[in-house]
Amino acid sequence: MLILAKAALALMVSFIISVIFGFVLIPFLKKMNAKQKVSIFLQNKHKKKDGTPTMGGLIFIIPTILSTIILIFMNKIEWTDNLFIIMFVFLAYALLGFIDDYLIIKRHNNDGLTEIQKLIGQILIAVIFFLIFMKSGRNPVLDIHTLGITIDMGWLYGLFILFVLVASSNAVNLTDGLDGLAGGLSTIAFISFGIISFGSNWIAGNQDIGVFCFILVGSLLGFLVYNTHPAKVFMGDTGSLALGATLASVAILTSHEITLIVVAGVFVFETICSLIQMIAGRYFNRKIFLMAPFHHHLEKLGWQETDIVKLFWIIGMVLGMGGIFFGVWL
Repeated sequence: MLILAKAALALMVSFIISVIFGFVLIPFLKKMNAKQKVSIFLQNKHKKKDGTPTMGGLIFIIPTILSTIILIFMNKIEWTDNLFIIMFVFLAYALLGFIDDYLIIKRHNNDGLTEIQKLIGQILIAVIFFLIFMKSGRNPVLDIHTLGITIDMGWLYGLFILFVLVASSNAVNLTDGLDGLAGGLSTIAFISFGIISFGSNWIAGNQDIGVFCFILVGSLLGFLVYNTHPAKVFMGDTGSLALGATLASVAILTSHEITLIVVAGVFVFETICSLIQMIAGRYFNRKIFLMAPFHHHLEKLGWQETDIVKLFWIIGMVLGMGGIFFGVWL
């Protein structure tokens, strides 16, 4: 019961800070002219969103950091190597996304960091992740605990970390296209991984990882106060890259990389659809979907934005429960 009380406290503290911070930040972003420019391919459906403030990811990033510090000083959670890795990834990817958003705003177009620049940043983060991971006494082993499978990957584990971080961060980034979509799905995913972390008692500091997940859930709920339809702010790459990479780091540190595929199933599906569309267009000169990612395909078919978001949230909840069953009870 104590850990549930900690989780509830973490969620409450971060939610309150996030709501207050968002109330202050959004007018500031408007004043700084930090506005999102809608793609020309979405002008028919989303023209009214042109000029909506971006960089809203700060609404859950900064409160998450503050809440974590508060709970550490209250001795509610312990500062461990695993928690340090998660916080490092969270902040590093947030900074990478912030730079990308800043350049887009400064240039008044959708050209931020190049793909090569992003990849270099992601490689550096993955290398530091791997070094801290190994220094903390962990082994470079892919441990599928539920199935009893253990694979010693050696130095290849560093490449594996890079792949999971890049894939997860880009998946959330691709899904962030409708009001509340990526934020809501991320909230569900972190609730799931918070519970999974509590059940991963063979991992040092597993409860602290779980509490951090609920800190982030509270901050995300505060962000959704402003991001659900009609959105008053967008999270931008500042938020989406940080969320995806942090979700991946929690999965890696709790040895639930395969469970991540289940819990993040909607993100995975959106990414696969985008890859199919890209390959079909580049090599076969045809389109499989009216527009990718898949949520835009549904919009082109005439679906309402709110209906798409609700459907994806429901699917995310079912997958989250499936992930908990696979990762904890099975």
